[in-house]
Amino acid sequence: MSLFIIVILAAVLGISFFTDIASRRILNIVTFPAMLLGFLYYTLAGGLEGFLFSGAGFLTGLAVLFIPFALGGMGAGDVKLMAAVGALAGTGFVLATFVLGAIIGGFLALFILLKKQGLLSSMKAVFYFIPFIKGGSLQGIRQTAKTTTMPYGVSIVLGAVMAYAGGFGL
Repeated sequence: MSLFIIVILAAVLGISFFTDIASRRILNIVTFPAMLLGFLYYTLAGGLEGFLFSGAGFLTGLAVLFIPFALGGMGAGDVKLMAAVGALAGTGFVLATFVLGAIIGGFLALFILLKKQGLLSSMKAVFYFIPFIKGGSLQGIRQTAKTTTMPYGVSIVLGAVMAYAGGFGL
């Protein structure tokens, strides 16, 4: 990765980290120019091969989070951030970011759930299907899921930082 791409990627990730924490939004004014810069840079640097490199990363970034988005599990900003990471850094990097971000996201979700709902309520949510746990209905669990949200962009950012630090996909 060139220094230019590293600086752009760091800026996009840094801004997205703070806006996602502060307002639970990842801004189009950050992600769309990043995607465009990725396509332009790689096309100018490598012609059609560079364009295809950026395009494959972009499409992979969209693909890995599209189903969770379509099911209502995350916002469109998260998907666009992952697409921007792919356009800037390519398929290998965005896949590493996705896997590491998912692991981090799982731990973050567990932490938020435990903090917000307490251990007993969290265990009921996880094991609602076991008949001997009383008081937990599927409707109640869905309501808890709707009110317990997390800024997944933070997981994406941390996953990208770990992917870069570990040399994954580079």
